Amino acid sequence: MLTSPALPGQPRAGGRVARGPQLAAALAARITARDRWILRMLLEHRTLTTGQLTDLAFGTTRACTARMSILYQLRAVDRFRPLAIAGSTPLHFVLDEAGAAILAAEEATTPAGLGWRRDRAMAIALSPRLAHDTGASGVFTALAATARASGGRQALEVWWSERRCAAAWDHARPDGYGRWRDQPPGGQADVADFFLEYDTGTEALGRVIAKLPGYAALAARTGIPTPVLFWVPTMHREAALRARLAGPPLHGTHRAASAAQVPGVPIATAVDGISPGGPAGAAWLPVGGPGPRLRLAQLGQPGTTAPAAAEPGDLPAAPAGGLPWHPPSPVPPDWRDLPRQLPQGRR
Repeated sequence: MLTSPALPGQPRAGGRVARGPQLAAALAARITARDRWILRMLLEHRTLTTGQLTDLAFGTTRACTARMSILYQLRAVDRFRPLAIAGSTPLHFVLDEAGAAILAAEEATTPAGLGWRRDRAMAIALSPRLAHDTGASGVFTALAATARASGGRQALEVWWSERRCAAAWDHARPDGYGRWRDQPPGGQADVADFFLEYDTGTEALGRVIAKLPGYAALAARTGIPTPVLFWVPTMHREAALRARLAGPPLHGTHRAASAAQVPGVPIATAVDGISPGGPAGAAWLPVGGPGPRLRLAQLGQPGTTAPAAAEPGDLPAAPAGGLPWHPPSPVPPDWRDLPRQLPQGRR
């Protein structure tokens, strides 16, 4: 059956507004501060799943699904479901046309000025790196979920994407950079900055540990011994990785007694699912010793002072990391800070 085309800003029969010059205006009339934050997270990290967005910003999957459906209808976001050999996969969301226009207007540029094109945004659906990139994001969103449940005692204060890391540092290209803060009751806060290396188990271990000299060069240049954390899928993979790290030093690291003892690079490994507390808990086994496994906050370097948490709206003079937009805070705006609130059942 043929259907008449929708007017710009009005839903089509399939539920999405028509493309046109009024598309961004239609979105601007209905978008909230938290919606804008979600769009910035998608610009920074390219794609996030329903579960990851729930961990980041919503109390329930139902609330997340309801709001993301509205943003999809308004063409703020697009979505896809990767093909699975067995079972089903979650919906993955990316930034769409109207959302890119909103963010570009906030930065006084164009979507192209942000490096956004719709074909590039959707290309990740077919990327062989999709599972890797989504998995790396899942480590950070699990930290965000832990922080949300801690009542303010814990916080994921910084989460930089791989792209931002690559633009900021020419020696190393981690899968993400983060800062985790844990405030024990009545004690001083433990803070850990870290680089994440997310391992799917498919890459040769030689290539995995060959990344360490780059981190050593970065530590030497900055004077900051930031821990490099390897998140691996199985105990067998971790044991194999640690055996390689105990082997001969890598080329270019002649001062090291082993591959694990690269100057200026603290290293720890963790296995997915080994700790009930997830990546924030006692999952991390520093190299060079039998244990015990430590909490993420315990990996911070003694004698170093982490920067204080930035106040909302306190942005640097130029976007950090060499990308044409500022890194979004991993903490979303609170619903109570918004001029317009959703009904009680959708928070």
